[in-house]
Amino acid sequence: MVQRNTWQRERVREALGDARGFVSAQSLHATLRDENTGIGLATVYRALAGLAAQGDADSLQSPDGEALYRACASSGHHHHLICRSCGLTVEIEATDVEQWAKRTAERHGFRDAEHIVDIFGLCASCAAAREEKRDAD
Repeated sequence: MVQRNTWQRERVREALGDARGFVSAQSLHATLRDENTGIGLATVYRALAGLAAQGDADSLQSPDGEALYRACASSGHHHHLICRSCGLTVEIEATDVEQWAKRTAERHGFRDAEHIVDIFGLCASCAAAREEKRDAD
C-alpha cells in the first residue's frame, strides 16, 4: 500500500524524529494535539504504520504489548537496546544473534527465517540514579 505524502504524514514524521526513543501513537498524537495541528489519532496510526512499512521508522512491541515507534536512524536489519526508564535507544549489530537465528532455523528445516531482537534494560544513567535512590533510602 503506497501512502500519499500529505502534510499530516510529514508532520507525524517530524514529530517522530523529535521524540526521544520509542513512543506510542497515543503519545505522539498528544504532542501533535498540544500543537493544535488538528491531526487525528487514526491519521497518526496510519502514518506510523506507513513509515514503519517503508523502513523510515522502527516499530516494536513494549513489554506491556503496546506498539512503539521511533524514527529509523539506520537502514537494514538491526537490533535495539532500550532503557525501560527513560526510553534511550541504541541501535546495535548482533552478529552472534544473526548466526544463532540462521543455524536454529536451518536445524528445524526453516528457510527465509526472520527475527526481531530488542533488549530492554536500564541505561547507565538510569541505573546509577536508581542506585543513588536506593542508597539514600
